[in-house]
Amino acid sequence: MAGDQEFRDLAGHFGAVAAEYERARPSYPDALFDELERLAGRRLAGARVLDVGAGTGIATRLLAGRGADVVAVEPSDGMGAQFLAASPGLPLVRGNGDELPFHDDSADLITYAQAYHWTRPERSAPEAIRVLRPGGALAAWWNVADPEVPWVRSANERLSELLPEAYRQFDELNSVAEQWAPYGLEVDTVVLRWERRVTVDHVITDLSSRSYVAALDADRRRAVLEGEREALRAEFPDGWVTEPYLLDLTVARTPR
Repeated sequence: MAGDQEFRDLAGHFGAVAAEYERARPSYPDALFDELERLAGRRLAGARVLDVGAGTGIATRLLAGRGADVVAVEPSDGMGAQFLAASPGLPLVRGNGDELPFHDDSADLITYAQAYHWTRPERSAPEAIRVLRPGGALAAWWNVADPEVPWVRSANERLSELLPEAYRQFDELNSVAEQWAPYGLEVDTVVLRWERRVTVDHVITDLSSRSYVAALDADRRRAVLEGEREALRAEFPDGWVTEPYLLDLTVARTPR
């Protein structure tokens, strides 16, 4: 497995695959935002929200759709350009979770959609607490393909064998509650199940937007993607795949 810094350096490859990321990455079901409101103890409508590591704005647009006064925070130029193209009218600030470019006590909620693992918790947690208003909350969530489903497990095994030093399934995701607990936060977690139906080609485009694939040289990337396409076409001869997701949500509330 890549070292800590080497792993975080993978995030620098997202800019080159921003279009693929926007086109193929999974969205989030309404139930996520219902649970977010419940665990945060407030409605999104009217809340000042910072969406950190916003990428192309998949979560940002959904937060805005729930009435949040949301600002996207994104360090990548390429992802930021795709965000502006896909999310007209929504504000974007260049920055990252370890050094939030915002005043103290200026946000009600800070979110990290598929993004908290790119931060350094010893920096990002105190930064979030600094920026949050009393009684505010921070929330991190991830879509993870359900490894108990046979075809997902087989795909994970293939990629792990092909890319043993780069491929990681983010087994540490559930530890975010442990990372936040030392800061005196009230932490809750919930796991939601949902699925989407997409084509094999859509799955491959999604895979191409993964940092560990985007970081490969062109020939190796092509070989990995074509090999996975062939395996999935054999598994799903009609060309359609039902992707089962576990949506892992952790919310931490600050004292009022």
